[in-house]
Amino acid sequence: MPTAFWSTMDTHIGPFTAVVSGDGAVLASGWTGDVTELTPLISPSLTPSTLTERRDLGPVTKAIRSYHGGNLDVVADVEVRQRSGPFREHAWEMLRKVPAGSPVSYAEYAALTGNPSAVRAAASACARNAAALFVPCHRVVRTGGAIGNFRWGVDVKRWLLHHEEPA
Repeated sequence: MPTAFWSTMDTHIGPFTAVVSGDGAVLASGWTGDVTELTPLISPSLTPSTLTERRDLGPVTKAIRSYHGGNLDVVADVEVRQRSGPFREHAWEMLRKVPAGSPVSYAEYAALTGNPSAVRAAASACARNAAALFVPCHRVVRTGGAIGNFRWGVDVKRWLLHHEEPA
């Protein structure tokens, strides 16, 4: 892949960085101010040859600001590009259908993928998700509602779940 672009912006819960392809699809994102934490998450088949910082990533920057400002559904409209095996790619697509304010358990998430016995594989899809927020892995919790792990920290996940709670 040729050039990709990245930008870091401040949010209520700290810096958020996104890496996008030349056509604007999110390749990686998360609550970090260090783009080098994101680049290893990008699939080798999508790894850009050049990474250039931009102050504004257009619709992606707008969506990040709008989400943190309270428009929770805006991130679903942003294109995401991740590569892996068929199950994981399908699992990421299903995760994008989990609505804000309605977290699911890992078992429920596995069922959403069409394979209810694949709880560990569903958890692995969450753990390997490179496009946090846009593929909302924070919406998957442990059975019984415990927060569970999150690449960007339990405090960030807790804030996100609280931010998405219905008023």
